[in-house]
Amino acid sequence: MVEIELDGKKVAVPPGSMVMHAADKVGTYIPHFCYHKKLSIAANCRMCLVDVEKAPKPMPACATPVTQGMIVRTKSDKAIKAQQSVMEFLLINHPLDCPICDQGGECQLQDLAVGYGGTGSRYEEEKRVVLHKDVGPLISMEEMSRCIHCTRCVRFGQEIAGVMELGMSHRGEHAEIETFVGQSVDSELSGNMIDICPVGALTSKPFRYQARTWELSRRKSVSPHDGTGANLIVQVKSNQVMRVVPLENEAVNECWIADRDRFSYEALSSPDRLTQPMLKQGGAWKEVNWQTALEYVANGLRQVQADHGSAAIGVVASPHSTVEELYLAGALVRGLGSANIDTRLRAADYSHTAPPGSARWLGLPIAELSALDRVLVVGSNLRKDHPLFAQRIRQAARLGAEVSVLWATAQDWALPVAHAVQADAGQWPLALAGIAAAVAAAQGLAAPVAVEVTPQARAVAESLLSGERKAILLGNAAAHHEQASSLLAVAQWLAQNTGARVGYLTEAANTVGAQLVQALPGPTGLNATQMLTGGLKAALLLQVEPGADTAVCSQGLAQSDMVVTLSPFKTNLDVSDVLLPVAPFTETSGSFVNAEGRLQSFHAVVKPLGETRPAWKVLRVLGNLLGVPGFDADSSQAVLAQALPGVLAGATVEASRLDNRTTAAFDTRVTTGTPCVASIYQLDGLVRRSPSLQLTADGRAAQRAQEGASA
Repeated sequence: MVEIELDGKKVAVPPGSMVMHAADKVGTYIPHFCYHKKLSIAANCRMCLVDVEKAPKPMPACATPVTQGMIVRTKSDKAIKAQQSVMEFLLINHPLDCPICDQGGECQLQDLAVGYGGTGSRYEEEKRVVLHKDVGPLISMEEMSRCIHCTRCVRFGQEIAGVMELGMSHRGEHAEIETFVGQSVDSELSGNMIDICPVGALTSKPFRYQARTWELSRRKSVSPHDGTGANLIVQVKSNQVMRVVPLENEAVNECWIADRDRFSYEALSSPDRLTQPMLKQGGAWKEVNWQTALEYVANGLRQVQADHGSAAIGVVASPHSTVEELYLAGALVRGLGSANIDTRLRAADYSHTAPPGSARWLGLPIAELSALDRVLVVGSNLRKDHPLFAQRIRQAARLGAEVSVLWATAQDWALPVAHAVQADAGQWPLALAGIAAAVAAAQGLAAPVAVEVTPQARAVAESLLSGERKAILLGNAAAHHEQASSLLAVAQWLAQNTGARVGYLTEAANTVGAQLVQALPGPTGLNATQMLTGGLKAALLLQVEPGADTAVCSQGLAQSDMVVTLSPFKTNLDVSDVLLPVAPFTETSGSFVNAEGRLQSFHAVVKPLGETRPAWKVLRVLGNLLGVPGFDADSSQAVLAQALPGVLAGATVEASRLDNRTTAAFDTRVTTGTPCVASIYQLDGLVRRSPSLQLTADGRAAQRAQEGASA
């Protein structure tokens, strides 16, 4: 450790640290713009100039390495005058936009100008003007005259998103931040540039001119879109969600969120919102009150139970539903004597399950992804399926980790891929067995399966046999594969013989939680495909849109006597008999269990829209009407205590309930099916109804693919 004196305090920091790091350690604030704890050091803005004893001039704290015995003063006259001079230069060309700037009220430049700026400007020449730029539907670059050239956005693209979408062209007063040859900003993490911009140069295009920051209430929540469980701050005005930004949590999402976490809130005001219960009568939809709708559903379920037996009733539920909702949905069908409930909407191998009450999971804490030495990713378009996991693995790769991949086509992950095995999806078990055979040959073991070893498989095997911290991660396409059990069996053998850990990246916000509360069919129950292809006479669809959320469409439901859709949106109109408006994540309390098994609870941030009700309350009332015991909880917390007793919010589920082991036999036969995987902005009902996300390059590509498939 190197010891320095900072404003009279002794501080010990590791060798190679900068003065800024020492100041952070003791809580001394040094004004800055270009420095960011997650980005490389640029020393562009010079706002952090400090007085270093024996140095002939002030030195930038962010770029001055500490030396033993160094004496630093951050509040001396020399330092303050230097900082005031820099602020004067920064404000020379800055427009007086504060009254109409979206950054007003949370602007770093505004804050520091109060402390270090003058009361007037000595600059009388004409101010510099930079023309606006159109970089896509998410980020506004309408007022680039505000830019102070800190290059945070440029470094974020290079280092965090992995794509240098913005850069600085020209020099001096002609320098501009812009995209190359007029391209748009299309990274799935691009919205973070808005957060890290210290001025109002980069702002949110959907939020532009919607509200002033001091008018917004700030409420904590959790992302409902993928297995990361990113922590959010939802900003609200007049009972409407106006903006979503990250809540820093180093163990989960650090200080970043994906664009679908940030912009999917637009769907909450979609014209598709369902705000009143509806019944279909004579082929026409009619709005009714809750009592009428629920009694209609209860009577219909009783009639089906009497006519066809309990086994004709089932629930197909979204894994994006909360722990509480899924627990009550399971309790409802089981209370009626049925074993039909499933959340595996895109699966093909339904034998692939963890032991009852346990769950397939990531296999390691999320934070440890950043520290891996070797990674093998099987069946995942990592960058699009799991943007925040990809970001962590990208950081590991920057530190020297070797990333290997088994995938059907070449993918741009915006990170260096050391080794790739490319094979059609039907050949993945065979290709993975080839890697296992190469490991066996290198270690003098008997190969688990006799297959030919390709040079690519041998390279991946050599990578897995080196390094200390290793993981084999199975993606959405691997989890939905026809031979998912076999893929896990081979991955498990590889993990055991290379010292790696094996885990699932997990598709949805509550994939792990759904397994823990056993929102899965019992031994005699029907799986999701069987239920959606005609296995039921009464079907409850909990936030599910067949065809969009599932591997099969809804045609099989046409022969059902009653189909009930519980959704925030007017959907499934062709097959449903009842529509019940249930709350999205912003209008209900609940919990998700993320990929690492962390239980995260959240509260409603706005009141339910119209007659919308939380799904757990709707299910509780249905249970009461049907006389099912155990439906007397009066809060979501009480339901959670029943669903996951002893697990505290923010804590990880006990290790004994997180189980990636399998006893499945190796099956390397070649199949022809293609795993059903949703694209990044088609994953759930919220992102599908966000206009801005659908206008992105990924959104448009998915729409073109859908049009081509339907043509």
